Amino acid sequence: MQEPAPRSVAGPTTAVRWLGFAGGALSAASVALSAYASHGTSGAGQAALYVAAAVAFGHGIALAALARLARHRLAVASLSGLLLGTLLFSGGIAVAHLADVTARVAPFGGTLLIAAWLAWAADALRG
Repeated sequence: MQEPAPRSVAGPTTAVRWLGFAGGALSAASVALSAYASHGTSGAGQAALYVAAAVAFGHGIALAALARLARHRLAVASLSGLLLGTLLFSGGIAVAHLADVTARVAPFGGTLLIAAWLAWAADALRG
């Protein structure tokens, strides 16, 4: 009996390519944000921007590295959640600092980051 030919793995979808791109862009933006924090601010604002930059950098690297591993809708959705959560968290902190307002969206971003990582973990169990 002849074994079936192995299935070819389809290339990355447009969403996956964009998530990988977003990860690289997010990491680059985080370096710029940390440079601004280092040279353009001080005190509590500087510390808050460093946190925003660190979160953005870590999640940007994660998106860039994990995007091509996303094989299921849940994985793509979780990475999309990472992107949105990072934009809300880190972006919220940066905008709050620049506009001198309260970072009201940052807690939603943080919650979304937690949920997205749990979704990624659940998808990893699926195999």
